Amino acid sequence: MSQAEKSNQSDSFSESTTPEINVSVTFRHTEPTEALKNYASEKFVNCLEKFVVSDTDVHVILSVEKRDHVAEARVSSKRFDLSGKGTTEDLYSAIDKAVDIVATQVRKQKEIRVERSHS
Repeated sequence: MSQAEKSNQSDSFSESTTPEINVSVTFRHTEPTEALKNYASEKFVNCLEKFVVSDTDVHVILSVEKRDHVAEARVSSKRFDLSGKGTTEDLYSAIDKAVDIVATQVRKQKEIRVERSHS
């Protein structure tokens, strides 16, 4: 087997073992923009990629209610179901707030799993 074939085999193996994070973004009572969609997707993927060990689905709902901008997120995986909600005066900071809440919950879940495995 040539070096290139070995390289291709190892690449395909590492891709199949990496968990996939699927992010879907829904807009309510506001115009959908690609920039907001990309921002939300990048933030959640960056937050979760170091913690998840299996395929994970993230559903983000961005909405405007009077003066409040709301970002809600539901994270579903084999090991956990989490949710977070951020309400601020602009959608970008609401997304940041929701990401922080979900990140805190994911860290707590991981700590609990580690403690149980060491007991």
